[in-house]
Amino acid sequence: MPLRPTRALVALLILWTLLGLAGSMWRPAVPWWGWMGSILAAVALFDALVVFVLRFPKVERVLPGRLAVGIEGEVALRIVNPTKRQLHLAVFDGIPARSDCEAFPWKGWIKGKGYLNLNYPITLHERGEIGFGKTHLLMTSLLGLWSRKGFGGEESAVKVYPNYQPVLSYALLAMAHRQEHTGIIRKNRAGLSRDFHQLRDYQMGDSLSQIDWKASSKRQNLISRDFQEQLDQSVILMLDCGRRMRTIDGEISQFDHCLNSMLLLSYVALRQGDQVGILSFGGTDRWLPPVKGANSMTTVLNHLYDYETSPYPSDFSEAAERLLKHQRRRSMVVVMTNLRGEDSEELREPLRKLREKHVVVLASLRESGIGEMLDQDLHSFDDALGYLAAEDYAAEREAVLAGLRGDGIVTLDETAQQFPVALANTYLDTRQII
Repeated sequence: MPLRPTRALVALLILWTLLGLAGSMWRPAVPWWGWMGSILAAVALFDALVVFVLRFPKVERVLPGRLAVGIEGEVALRIVNPTKRQLHLAVFDGIPARSDCEAFPWKGWIKGKGYLNLNYPITLHERGEIGFGKTHLLMTSLLGLWSRKGFGGEESAVKVYPNYQPVLSYALLAMAHRQEHTGIIRKNRAGLSRDFHQLRDYQMGDSLSQIDWKASSKRQNLISRDFQEQLDQSVILMLDCGRRMRTIDGEISQFDHCLNSMLLLSYVALRQGDQVGILSFGGTDRWLPPVKGANSMTTVLNHLYDYETSPYPSDFSEAAERLLKHQRRRSMVVVMTNLRGEDSEELREPLRKLREKHVVVLASLRESGIGEMLDQDLHSFDDALGYLAAEDYAAEREAVLAGLRGDGIVTLDETAQQFPVALANTYLDTRQII
């Protein structure tokens, strides 16, 4: 392992050199200067030999089972000193490039035959299976004249998932019967669904079609049939992974905002008793057949965590053909993309084809910067040009959305900040017509 001189050794060498310059003016001091140099060289050599033969500490790293993008997690690092000598170390763990961590470099002492537990917080900004390199160690010699660089531990990896904090928040509020605090509104649609729930006494306002005449004759009292929202419906999430989704909105891309929204919608749909399937297109072409049950959220997470965008354009026609081949049962199909004004012809025909068999929802992320440009005060000619460009862009998008609504397609156009809750509410509003 390479040795490098410390600041202490460099300072001693500089001092010895200065003494030599001063001693050159007085001849009797020359022998003493030579003896000092010999002693310094011998001490430095001895110190180098000692640090060279010392065993490096052992390093063990424990990563959490999973992490989420933008959410702080904790990594446990244990450094064990196998020698009887007290060691002075500088430690820098092999953290990924796209991460925030202020714990390093760490410097300090470890007792002989002792150990150090170093637990540090880290925030990762990239999804997928993210690798941690070996731990960098810088061990200082006994006299502090040399430092020896080495590596400890092994390379390891952790799965980094999309940010599922909104899902957890919704789950906790739902358990406390406070779903309205999330902004997700469950509307009462008694009588509109097709699943029988229970018999109950007739109430003023019940329609005649709800009355169970056979039960009423037995009890000599009017009895109504009560219905609940139909369960076991299918929701297919079509995710655009093409280049248009790479736009950065806030601290993360629109693609990551879509993934976060998909997690919330998947949780809500699975909790409603529906099935959730996922189809991606635009460079990442994958298919998850519909899954059902609250425990299936793990399946959804494991399927989505390593999705990435591509530099390629998205082929909506090919994606529609794939979906029709995979999903024959009538379903709600939610197409998530970033709509453009020029998408009218490219997008309209594939969605019409899907509409013949499925209920189709186009969920488009709107750049928050467009709204900011439209709301800002105009102080210069450049501001006016920006305003007109944003207004023209928004008008083109609205024209495409209006055309799709005319074809019977449900549309959603929201900013990234409002998108998760708006998407969940659109699902609850639309599932009745599947």
